[in-house]
Amino acid sequence: MSEQTRKNEGGTPGPTRVMVVDDHPMWRDAVARDLAEAGFDVVATAGDGPQAVRRATATTPDVLVLDLNLPGMPGVQVCKELVGSQPGLRVLVLSASGEHADVLEAVKSGATGYLLKSASTAELTDAVRRTAVGDPVFTPGLAGLVLGEYRRLASEPEPAASDDPKVPQLTERETEVLRLVAKGLSYKQIAERLVISHRTVQNHVQNTLGKLQLHNRVELVRYAIERGLDDV
Repeated sequence: MSEQTRKNEGGTPGPTRVMVVDDHPMWRDAVARDLAEAGFDVVATAGDGPQAVRRATATTPDVLVLDLNLPGMPGVQVCKELVGSQPGLRVLVLSASGEHADVLEAVKSGATGYLLKSASTAELTDAVRRTAVGDPVFTPGLAGLVLGEYRRLASEPEPAASDDPKVPQLTERETEVLRLVAKGLSYKQIAERLVISHRTVQNHVQNTLGKLQLHNRVELVRYAIERGLDDV
């Protein structure tokens, strides 16, 4: 099975389902066409925020390629709503803005990656493929910015809990994977480092998220940095 396929409901391989959201029709259609030609299943497109939420809810794509500047509802709000209601959804922001504030707001809203519209078609298709399996994908220069923000957030004290539950016990391998995630390594790099499969890395991350009752990689990295795992 290629990296651009997933298991469908019958358990057989099927193409990764993608939805493209952008308010410029020519750009939106061009991106959708490029992704379809690359082997992805473009299940829907949308030109504004409310339409994006409705269509994504109806079609349940694996990856949402999302512009931030949308009429009706900002892209970050679209991201927040859909990631909150569809836990398996990955969001790749494709924006003309490289402003640090926009990048950080998108990541905090649940985006897995952030790519500038100056990216080539090959870079876009690779980014969608990597986003589909949960790898963080950022235009060069933005990844360090995001990791720096993780560290800043981790330095802020968490609100005190009245009855702090017992911290879940992670296996030695889960802790090892978590430490490498906190260092900013991709799933592929972790797999190579630990000499295990990409799928095994994904399984360890999903198990860790479940045990810690976290929802996405952003929260996972913050958890790890708060406990100093990135410095080990």
